[in-house]
Amino acid sequence: CKICSRRTIKLNMLNQSIDSAKSKMEQTISFVTSEIGKIRTGRANTEMFNNILVSYYDNDTPLNQVANIAAIDAITVSIQPFDKTVIDDIERAILESDLGFNPSNNGNSIMITFPPLSAERRQELVKVASKIIEDGRISVRNIRREIIQSAKRIEDEQNISEDNMKNFLEDIQEVTDSFINRLNSLQKEKEVEILDK
Repeated sequence: CKICSRRTIKLNMLNQSIDSAKSKMEQTISFVTSEIGKIRTGRANTEMFNNILVSYYDNDTPLNQVANIAAIDAITVSIQPFDKTVIDDIERAILESDLGFNPSNNGNSIMITFPPLSAERRQELVKVASKIIEDGRISVRNIRREIIQSAKRIEDEQNISEDNMKNFLEDIQEVTDSFINRLNSLQKEKEVEILDK
């Protein structure tokens, strides 16, 4: 029947809104994960080097595409270039990055030692991580708000029933809560990593 088919279309529009929200929130999680991965802790962390770009044949190339990056022990990372001619460019890129490392180049590989962090520095890094996570939570809530606003426009234009709208609002809140919980978990993990001596 036409009414059933219109109702299905309306529900599909709401479901698509939820799928769109999930996709945007997933992007927020990816961004936050990448940002807190850059925060230096007292432990060797290979992820910190993922955003360093190296000039390779006149192209800015991610470091992990021109070298093997591996943690040798709890405080040392080894960067082994696939092509030895690029080793000086890798060293320069690390020095020019805002990571604050002093790489040691032996001609074949680059060694980076993570100096221990002071208690004050650890607390500062916890605050930096908290700020990044809070920005992520705000972004997730903003996505929820935008999706609800667009659903309310659909509701006004398409005469969506109160029950369907109520279900939609419950579903979008459930999705939002699950993403907020993931961000909270990321924050706890990062705090443990930073404070762990």
